[in-house]
Amino acid sequence: MNSRERVLKLFKKEAIDRVPCFSGMGNITETGINKLGYRFAGIHLDAKQMADTAATTYKLFGYECGVVPVDLCVEAEAMGCVINVYPHAEGILYPTIKEKLIHSEDEMNVSLPSDLASRGRVPLLKEAIRLLKADIGNEVAIGSYVLGPFTLAGQIMELNDLLKLSFKKADKVAKLLDVMADALIVVAKEYEKAGADYITVREMGATSDVLSPRVFKNLILPPLQKVIKSLSGHSVLHICGKTNDIVTSMMEAGPTAISVEQKNDVAESRKKLGGDALIFGNFDPYNVLVSGSEELVRSTIRKCIDDGVNAVWPGCDIWPTVPPQNMIAMMDEINRYGGKK
Repeated sequence: MNSRERVLKLFKKEAIDRVPCFSGMGNITETGINKLGYRFAGIHLDAKQMADTAATTYKLFGYECGVVPVDLCVEAEAMGCVINVYPHAEGILYPTIKEKLIHSEDEMNVSLPSDLASRGRVPLLKEAIRLLKADIGNEVAIGSYVLGPFTLAGQIMELNDLLKLSFKKADKVAKLLDVMADALIVVAKEYEKAGADYITVREMGATSDVLSPRVFKNLILPPLQKVIKSLSGHSVLHICGKTNDIVTSMMEAGPTAISVEQKNDVAESRKKLGGDALIFGNFDPYNVLVSGSEELVRSTIRKCIDDGVNAVWPGCDIWPTVPPQNMIAMMDEINRYGGKK
């Protein structure tokens, strides 16, 4: 059973030989970038460089996926935000939003661009997925991701304003989130057509650290359900923070699996959701994988498995400066311990 077969069987809830270790979020490494002779700044504007770099995490370390994009600005850019990709920067500097689309409450009545699928870097991402699929798609599952509707709304306007309006003018926010959902559906469908085996919906801004479970259920859940229902392939819903209070609502959104981070008590989530639910998580990708010791990496991987995850999966993007020895230790521990559960 190769990595692709293992992951796709897991999504179908079929028997597999061991717990897989993969992600639906960014996982490129400086080790891979340097091996190719690329610069981080160039990856965001070149489909081949993006695909080549994404493939190195599997080729160098056996990490069981290939995932693009690398940054979180693709949908906001396509919607009309001005972004800065820092094309001449040295080192690790991710693209950021330079100018918002919405500057005040009066501008919230936005509409879906009819040509969204051809705007910004959406075509570039489709090509990157195709190239990645052609390169390693027979060996590993190919993933991609879109933001969640609330998170995207918090990019095209000020997040603090969005949070305030979520309480004061929920109807107005709900209308905006519905448009965001439609935009994300367009982009996600393009990624699926390009060959993505699974799509992660990253609703990071809707963490229960700042929104109550009631607000989540009433405001965040409906547009999430709309997005996930539209997907034809496997889907993963990722939300940051202490998600134990909303894991049942996360499952109600309809994903194939949910992704939880290190603040989530997986054992508690497992009790709430039962043995049939697919829960991916939940190690700290920075404090463990990037800055931790090899032994901390190994013990954390074992704990994730012992707590009941179906796949060992990071709590967010893996920061590119991850030491190669920690990636090697993670995959070695998965192979040694992952089949014992």
